[in-house]
Amino acid sequence: MAGITARRHRKRKLKAEINVVPYIDVMLVLLIIFMVTAPLLNLGVDIDLPQSNAKSIQEKKDPVVVSVDPDGHYFLALKAGSNEAVTAEALQAKVSAIVAQNPDVAVFVAGDAKANYQRVMDALVLLQSANVKKVGLMSQPDQAQSQAGR
Repeated sequence: MAGITARRHRKRKLKAEINVVPYIDVMLVLLIIFMVTAPLLNLGVDIDLPQSNAKSIQEKKDPVVVSVDPDGHYFLALKAGSNEAVTAEALQAKVSAIVAQNPDVAVFVAGDAKANYQRVMDALVLLQSANVKKVGLMSQPDQAQSQAGR
């Protein structure tokens, strides 16, 4: 009997291979999950200026808001509720000074729906020349869509 068990142990050699079949199964399941969820990850926001479905941005500090009224005049709001009329040169100088002190300050452009779009683009060019890295366009929620969602 001792001879039979010795033969069985000699015939069975240890395998030095890794069984990769479970890893392939897991990889295929993850691939399917990513393929299904990838189209759902739409990072852009559809904006129909001046109204959109964009959610409000929560900032720790008050953002700098540049407003363009229907007549094309510029207004600068450094704190909530403080709106002062400025010329294009003064706007560029003041925003440039603010960005020099705090490069990560949030800058938004609020253009009136009836304002000339060229004036809004001019405001964006002024902000670009004032070394502002990122500029956001402000919009108000569409009243028809917000009431339909209730």
